[in-house]
Amino acid sequence: MRPLRYTINVTLDGCVDHRAGEPNIDVHRHATATLSRADALIFGRVTYQMMEEAWGPGANVDAMPAWMLPFREVIDPAKKYVVSSTLPSVGWNAELITGDLGEAVRRLKAEPGESLYVGGVTLPLALAELGLIDEYEFMVQPSIAGHGPRLFDGLPAQLDLRLVNRQEFDSGAVALTYRPRG
Repeated sequence: MRPLRYTINVTLDGCVDHRAGEPNIDVHRHATATLSRADALIFGRVTYQMMEEAWGPGANVDAMPAWMLPFREVIDPAKKYVVSSTLPSVGWNAELITGDLGEAVRRLKAEPGESLYVGGVTLPLALAELGLIDEYEFMVQPSIAGHGPRLFDGLPAQLDLRLVNRQEFDSGAVALTYRPRG
């Protein structure tokens, strides 16, 4: 069974707004390496649309610094699954997931392969509630946003994790990888 891994940038005060913090080489290199190990990516509608606009076929790559381009080279062709009850269809090498979320993700995890990655805020909250996330990676940025959205706001029960890896970057960011206890 392939594991489902969650990775997200988060400020010291728990903000997961993608506009909080400045893009840097460390984060992009790490994110590129992380996504390159995934068989497929799972996004909710909002994250999918945001990523497609930033990195998809219509993205303005000429305006990007050269150090961002390897991330695009990984995410653009990657297989994507989009969880949405409002989108009628998706493109960008994506397949729409509708219906029972738990059943659909369990089916994807049961397929052969290395791993699946999920990004975003709302979808990972639902997947954490269902106990479907096997690994959590928080790329902690050395900043305080002072606003939300906050990581896992609304989680109905405490989720106990154990640290399995820690990686520090020159930018001051720290990647903390956890797995559920038990």
